[in-house]
Amino acid sequence: MTLWITLLILLGLLLFLAELVLLPGITVAAVGAFCCLVGAVTWAFVGGGMVMGFIVLAVVVVMLVLLTILFLRPRTWNRFALKTNIESQVQPVEIEKQVEVGVQGITLTRLAPMGKVQIDGQIFEAKSLDSYIDPRQEVIVIGYDNATLVVRGAE
Repeated sequence: MTLWITLLILLGLLLFLAELVLLPGITVAAVGAFCCLVGAVTWAFVGGGMVMGFIVLAVVVVMLVLLTILFLRPRTWNRFALKTNIESQVQPVEIEKQVEVGVQGITLTRLAPMGKVQIDGQIFEAKSLDSYIDPRQEVIVIGYDNATLVVRGAE
């Protein structure tokens, strides 16, 4: 009997922690924790008498309070937090310095309206403003849009 009460208490506390940390809100874990803990206390009162029932009730209440305090402290979660600072940044090289307006290239993919073009052996993201351009077509750079080339067909 004591083994089953202990197992119910442990299962109830695990479900309580899952509810507290992983699944906040009223979920199956909260209902399961409540049922396990109430079942353990009830079983202790019925099978062990008043003294054992109150001892189990006190243990459950103390454990719930301690676990709540322990897991809601910021210092507890600082141990698990990532403390690495990321110093790098994603900043594309200014495309205006790499490709000049008026330079010709060839499309590698269909520009519908965006795709890839190859200019002087380098591959760039490009977009066509006026029409779709099929692969392997010659294009001319007419401008820039952030890190994207703006091109038109070279007719």
